[in-house]
Amino acid sequence: MKLSQFKYHLPQEMVALHPTKERDQAKLMVLNRKNQTIEHKIFKDILDYFDEGDLFVTNNTKVFPSLLYGEKEKTGAKIRVSLLRELDEESRLWDVLVDPARKIRIGNKLYFGDNGDLVAEVIDNTTSRGRTLRFLFDDNHDAFKLKLRELGSTPIPEDIQRLREIMPEDEEDYQTIYAKNEGAVAAPTAGFHFSRELMKRLELKGVEFAELTLHAGLGNFRDIDVEDLTKHKTDSESMFITEECCQKINDTKDRHHRVVAVGTTTMKALESSTYTNGHVKPYEGWTNKFIFPPYSFLVSDAMVTNFHASQSPMLMMVAAFGGYDLVMKAYKEALANNYRFLTFGDAMLII
Repeated sequence: MKLSQFKYHLPQEMVALHPTKERDQAKLMVLNRKNQTIEHKIFKDILDYFDEGDLFVTNNTKVFPSLLYGEKEKTGAKIRVSLLRELDEESRLWDVLVDPARKIRIGNKLYFGDNGDLVAEVIDNTTSRGRTLRFLFDDNHDAFKLKLRELGSTPIPEDIQRLREIMPEDEEDYQTIYAKNEGAVAAPTAGFHFSRELMKRLELKGVEFAELTLHAGLGNFRDIDVEDLTKHKTDSESMFITEECCQKINDTKDRHHRVVAVGTTTMKALESSTYTNGHVKPYEGWTNKFIFPPYSFLVSDAMVTNFHASQSPMLMMVAAFGGYDLVMKAYKEALANNYRFLTFGDAMLII
């Protein structure tokens, strides 16, 4: 399929700037692949679609405050740095995005904090916006990470930053309630809709949960610049699937119950470490898997997701799972029915 087949117009006013007051009160659109039907529900109604023995697989990554504001040496020019991933713990090397990037050169020093108490040196240009920084910090790694948390802001996506300022409540809002393993610079947003009460009600019904970790990066938000999707290369993301998680998934499949992937990051992780029989194997490493139609999924029987941006990798994965025609029809219906889109928007369940 081609990039242009995933283009749609999203009015600015339909981008959700804040989450719903109660996490499980967002709208839920339910797509039934077998019957080709579309239903309109509330997220807590997800209880009605699953039974004892079914398994929800969640991504327990935790977003860290990876957005830094600073100044360029000598000129004092204001810059914004998005930390992407740590390359080397000992030497404090990080892949980053710099904005504006055009005046940042190799050898430049960047100062962060009111007194410039954190300094970084640009040592490489990786892309038009990307750089590699070496942070000049003498204390141990734990102290360095504390300094980053002290100076960093919540990295809510640019499509929201363009429409409003970062707010103190974003620190909590831009996390799932089960986030625990720090390392992501983008949140697994499908998980935002799960409240503690809803998870408890699912557990009382006999639905089980398993956790994996995929530290989502900003690559999912970059524009795809090739029409032929087979030529698109994605950024690698760190992921971990434990033996315990695999055992739960494999047992569920052996008992012929359903495995539900909560979010595109969870789906990507599952499809990155699977046998041909649909069983999952433990994994620790990196994945750059890019899923678009046509694609044969091996693990998941259902999927929870949000409404994604036009021509985004997430939309392509959802279309691969739900069926291109049904998903694109659902997006038109969502627009017509005032669904809220993107990070803090409403949810979709595909069964």
